[in-house]
Amino acid sequence: MNKGNYKLIALDMDGTLLTEDKKVSEENRAAIQAAEQAGIKVMFATGRGIQNVEAYIEELKLEAPIVTVNGGEVWSAPGKLHSRALLEPALIKEMHALAIEYDTWYWAYAVGDIYNKERWVEQVDARQWLKFGYYYEDAACLQAIRSKLDSWGVFEITNSHPANLELNPKGIHKASGVRQVCEMFGYDMSQVIAMGDSQNDISMIRECGLGVAMGNAQEEVKALADVITTSNEEHGVARIIEQYILS
Repeated sequence: MNKGNYKLIALDMDGTLLTEDKKVSEENRAAIQAAEQAGIKVMFATGRGIQNVEAYIEELKLEAPIVTVNGGEVWSAPGKLHSRALLEPALIKEMHALAIEYDTWYWAYAVGDIYNKERWVEQVDARQWLKFGYYYEDAACLQAIRSKLDSWGVFEITNSHPANLELNPKGIHKASGVRQVCEMFGYDMSQVIAMGDSQNDISMIRECGLGVAMGNAQEEVKALADVITTSNEEHGVARIIEQYILS
């Protein structure tokens, strides 16, 4: 049982826990329930905003903390905000201008809402902003945008898909969120299993005791992980829980 004295499992959602059609498989559901019965806390650490997480929290009956928008918000329990890290509205305006210049798809999470290319907000200063994202299938253009943003020196730049970019304030990432959760319970990061598939999972995969890359993960993520499991379509989350917690 529980080979590494693990106390917490931090799960990315898209490409990790969820199948391609955004469902939780029966195998993953059963494994999560078994882990919780064994006294392990199971939490989400996702790039999604809380409004796109709540249905899954209810479905799995999770009561653990939640890390949303790549660490931009940390919830001590469902419905209880612990911390929030905001992007300056001036930066949102500059990122928006860059999206227009390169004609990319873009989106942004504000507190309580999500905006995108088809539905933007005129009063940028009137919102509290958490994350900005770009999606562009032209890799060269995406790289040009990334280089420009990187040169500003104020962002944590990751992705949740090879064709996108996600921006949070510098120092805000999934690992910073998971660290806050560990502090709540007196856990060490070595007692956490973190699982993911994209660049926005790298921080927690590197910092946690067991960093797991999905079989479908980006190659860069696989190279940095301690373990590679099966894909999100093959219940990779359940495999790790069975192997490291339940066996």
